[in-house]
Amino acid sequence: MAEYILRRLVQLVAVLLGVTFLTFIITWAAPSDPAEMKYVSMGMIPSPRLLEQTREEMGLNDPVLVQYGRWLGNTMRGDLGESAKFGEPVLTQLTKKLPMTLKLAGTAMAAVLLVSFPLGILTAVKKNTWADYVVRFFSFFGVSMPNFWLGLLLMYVFAVRLRWFCVVSSGSPGGIVLPAAALALPMVSGYVRQIRAAFLEELSSNYVVGARARGIPERTIVFFHVLPNAVFPIITLMGLSVGHLLGGAAIIETIFSWQGIGNMAVEAIRVRDYPLIQGYVMWMAVIYVGVNLLADVGYRFLDPQIRLRKKVE
Repeated sequence: MAEYILRRLVQLVAVLLGVTFLTFIITWAAPSDPAEMKYVSMGMIPSPRLLEQTREEMGLNDPVLVQYGRWLGNTMRGDLGESAKFGEPVLTQLTKKLPMTLKLAGTAMAAVLLVSFPLGILTAVKKNTWADYVVRFFSFFGVSMPNFWLGLLLMYVFAVRLRWFCVVSSGSPGGIVLPAAALALPMVSGYVRQIRAAFLEELSSNYVVGARARGIPERTIVFFHVLPNAVFPIITLMGLSVGHLLGGAAIIETIFSWQGIGNMAVEAIRVRDYPLIQGYVMWMAVIYVGVNLLADVGYRFLDPQIRLRKKVE
């Protein structure tokens, strides 16, 4: 296990280096001038002499590889640069926005797991019954809805028409309901389908047939035999979902004015705040590779077949 984790860490470092290099090259090749955008975001019109002086101070006149090496060295020391929009370090901005994103992501993920597992198990156990057809219909409907359209629909119905919630979300318990629902509902639909498929595959296995032949109750078979085996394919899906949520669902956060990382990234793109954009991409890359590593390690740790296969090899 230690050798596997070390090998994956080396691979993840290579992935992070590639992501940061491509991001830096793309922002460097953008037509906007970072020095000029710094003053524009402050409401100033700089003179050509001031622009040239600022470019020299920011190191923009150096070759691109020198600029990337300097940025990478500063990043490894925890210095992601200074945001032109907010006038403070990028790391400070990420730290400020992270708690709100964690709150929204945790609420949405909890709702997904609490709703999708019972529905997925129900549709598998009650295959080809009215309950299965109803849940599958709504799951197909939920998967096909874009989250931005769903967010606007929820806002119109529950905030504008019914006035149950505020139009602009805040940190209050009521303000998190609509954005969390807009994130959770499409994910619930996808999870229900995956859980149903995993359960149906396990229910057709030989060990289930043998358990039924020995007279073991169906409820015991489902929850103590099938569930532990069917959960493995969901682990990878959960890793991708958590990475997406922690990276900040930019569209939903923007629609509901949720002051998280995704909303911050949209604002950074709007004003061409390149240091903040690079910091956000770095955060996204670290989150995705880190969560995927945890999912892979958890999969190997929980599945005895993988451990036994590794020992044989």
